[in-house]
Amino acid sequence: MTQPEPSQRSLECAHRAPLLASHAHTLKRVLLLTALFMVVEAAAGWVANSLALLADAGHMFADVAALGLALFVAWAARRPATAERTYGYLRLEILAALVNGAALLVLAGGIVWEAMQRFQEPPVVEPRILFGVGFAGLVVNVVALRLLHRGHQHSLNVRGAYLHVLGDLLGSIGAMAAGAVILITGWTLADPLISVAIAVLIVWSGAKLARDSVEILLEATPRHISLSEVERRIAGIPGVNDVHDLHVWTLTSGVVAMSGHAVVSDPGANQRVLETVQGQMADLGIKHVTMQLERDDTCGG
Repeated sequence: MTQPEPSQRSLECAHRAPLLASHAHTLKRVLLLTALFMVVEAAAGWVANSLALLADAGHMFADVAALGLALFVAWAARRPATAERTYGYLRLEILAALVNGAALLVLAGGIVWEAMQRFQEPPVVEPRILFGVGFAGLVVNVVALRLLHRGHQHSLNVRGAYLHVLGDLLGSIGAMAAGAVILITGWTLADPLISVAIAVLIVWSGAKLARDSVEILLEATPRHISLSEVERRIAGIPGVNDVHDLHVWTLTSGVVAMSGHAVVSDPGANQRVLETVQGQMADLGIKHVTMQLERDDTCGG
């Protein structure tokens, strides 16, 4: 017997497409801008024999991959929920962010390893190219940051792209600094030293992105929400005698869910209690609420 499809209304209640989809056009523009400059910077780093430029080009490659994943997720998130996938493909964003964060950590390790080799045998670096490309990168990254600024607080992937570009901007400043130091003093160790600094920036952004992704996948309580405050608010609703089995977690960026049990001795008050719970949770930024109202504690505890 064929399983019936859920009603459109039931899917709409369960599925909230992430805000990432609305930022697809911006992500495309930043992706194109970043990819073009990545090629220029990699070529310049090869010609100038500069690890700082090559390291920053590698970071930009990770940015391109991250933006590509973000665009794929923006497309996938538009696919409707089904009876088999009642939340659709919301969590692809989180998986993409986790892969992105892990890739950044591997990239940083490679940069540090190459820098260690260059500390032992400092290469000849062309400082004018290093400084000039660093300045061009600064301009490109400022433009990209402005494009991404509006959406970076609403989507984990957009925030990841924003942090990548911010790291690139700092890397461009570092490349300019290395070029200036070598040009003025001839101290070529400035190039691998700046590369290590760029690697630290990559580790910082990659580790934070990976941590946030893992917390969401483990369904940890969001950092900005206090579980005790959720319990206090529900317990304070007139007619509620007890609250238990509370869970608050993030489905995907901007979509926080809550489930729990509340003991309400008067079944006639159930609708009022439920509506009050939904209102209280909305004040905390919890958009998807599932509350079981019961006359007695059915959990046995």
